[in-house]
Amino acid sequence: MGPQNDSPGSITGAQPIMTQHWQNQLLKCEMIRQSRSPHHRARASAMASRTIAKSAIPITNPNLPKPDPNGALKDTETSTPGTNGATASSETTTPAAAANHPSAVTGPSEAPRLTAPKPPENNWTSLDMGGVNIKNLPPTSGLFSFTFLAALYLNHNQLTSIPPQISKLRHLELLDLSGNQLRTIPPELGMLTMLKEFYLFDNLLTTIPFELGTLHQLLTLGIEGNPIEPSLKAVVQKDGTPALIAYLRDSCSVPPLPPAREWQNVVSQQERDAAAADPNTELVTLLCYNVLCERAATAKLYGYTPSWALTWDYRKELILAEILGSDADFLCLQEVDVAQYEEFFLENLSQRDYDGAYWPKSRAKHMNEADKRLVDGCAIFYKKEKYTLVEKHLIEFGQIAMQRQDFKKTEDMFNRVLGKGDIAVVCMFETKETGTRFVVANVHIHWDPQFRDVKLVQTALMVDEIDKIVNRFAKYPPRPPVAGEKPAPVYSDGYKIPLIIGGDFNSTPDSGVYEYMSTGSIPPNHPDFMSHTYGRYTSEGTKHRLGLKSAYSLLPSTPTTNHTPGFQGVIDYIWYSTQNLAVNAVFGEVDKLYLEKVIGFPNAHFPSDHLCIIGEFRVKPSRDGNNTTSRTQGTAVNSDSNRTR
Repeated sequence: MGPQNDSPGSITGAQPIMTQHWQNQLLKCEMIRQSRSPHHRARASAMASRTIAKSAIPITNPNLPKPDPNGALKDTETSTPGTNGATASSETTTPAAAANHPSAVTGPSEAPRLTAPKPPENNWTSLDMGGVNIKNLPPTSGLFSFTFLAALYLNHNQLTSIPPQISKLRHLELLDLSGNQLRTIPPELGMLTMLKEFYLFDNLLTTIPFELGTLHQLLTLGIEGNPIEPSLKAVVQKDGTPALIAYLRDSCSVPPLPPAREWQNVVSQQERDAAAADPNTELVTLLCYNVLCERAATAKLYGYTPSWALTWDYRKELILAEILGSDADFLCLQEVDVAQYEEFFLENLSQRDYDGAYWPKSRAKHMNEADKRLVDGCAIFYKKEKYTLVEKHLIEFGQIAMQRQDFKKTEDMFNRVLGKGDIAVVCMFETKETGTRFVVANVHIHWDPQFRDVKLVQTALMVDEIDKIVNRFAKYPPRPPVAGEKPAPVYSDGYKIPLIIGGDFNSTPDSGVYEYMSTGSIPPNHPDFMSHTYGRYTSEGTKHRLGLKSAYSLLPSTPTTNHTPGFQGVIDYIWYSTQNLAVNAVFGEVDKLYLEKVIGFPNAHFPSDHLCIIGEFRVKPSRDGNNTTSRTQGTAVNSDSNRTR
């Protein structure tokens, strides 16, 4: 066992500091010092779980907070995992930082986007290996395969080191390494972001790795009984564990840059080069990027990110560099607030030949000018020397749902779809040199995983509106012929016009949203409707004829587009119409070795929790020739459209 301080709570050369934070730490330290016997907690837990005869009259503590109707305590007390059901006061009553974060800010209160990862199913989640004289824990230990563990006790052994492989236990909420002979701990422990209680009492530690600053949910870091550096100990004594974690996080050195992301060819490089050299081949590139609006980038939601890396002044330069480095023809940006659009994106991108179309989310209509500037929305930028913006449209899902006759008597539509405020922006373009038309859409689908039905309904509504828009566009006459140039193409119907849809769909590849976009149909009883009622969608199902495919689906594996402690996966997509477009290449993934060592984004290198995705497409030759005529379809589009030609 490591040395115990003769005067707990004191600093060399200073008077004892006995704040509430430090008193709670000393209390926990004393409790753990009393658990030296072999398997102390396992035995105590077994004893506590024995059947106890209930009293005839239940005895309750009148001072306990009453649960609300949803079963949550109306208080800030937190219970310590592994304490046999007893409630132990933490060093602070401030709730732990949220495990996740929003994809969209839907109001004054911020909520997590995706649920925290569930550990693998197992009928036990706590392992007590305390007090059994363990001298060595090899890196190959089978212990590190128990990824379902929530509590691990290795206290009061004779360990002199802990292997980095312990970082595999990503679901740990409590880790007790007290009473060993540890002089250092691995910085990889910073990967255990679910930790709330981490006990290192009575070891030989003199410092704490800066990498532990990512433990944003940690309530107690037990350091008493160590010859710890006085300045670090003083922070805990005065302000508690969260203050020390914040200091470590903001003081940690910036890790090395990852290798640059590379383009992944879908066709051979020779074919790609030949297409670029052929004057008759028309190429188009589109970037899709959720930039994480300033209002959502808070320390509460991104507690693992250094405070300096969360500031908009820092992040905006990285975002701009990423965008300009792509040199894409079209940019689909989500979570761009009004102020950012006007003061930063439009101002800077206009200097590089871009112009834009933008709408904030629907709630902006009901706000004063100051509050409206904080509302995020969707922006489409395009190279103005290459393309003419013919028309732009706003798709407000709530407004469109209210206009549908089959939705008007649907209670679920009023309770679940209305009020979400999510939008899509659709732009109709014409290439100045060739007259080729493009329809580009940008969407931000609702974030909440408890509303899979709303995600699917919003996607179906968007596709229905795009179907109307493209067929209306096909009826527009071609541009007047220019002497010496090929005549502009004529489109027999809207499905002949190249279509690209970029967006944050907040839906994984196994979702109903992905199924509908990629297959063109969804049955009325699809599980993602969650047994709710949405007019014809849930009575007949729905289909579309856009012929869409995800640009990244042509790769052997789809790169991660969203990386946080609670979720790593694909929720952003670029969809294209396969009838008239083909993929040449897509922007590749971030280096996997780098990702394995990163808690989540944003960080010093990546300014958003999302990664930008880019696709390069070539326009397929038309099968119709130039003498075809438009098919008449008398459909209306959203009234929030703006004809620019």
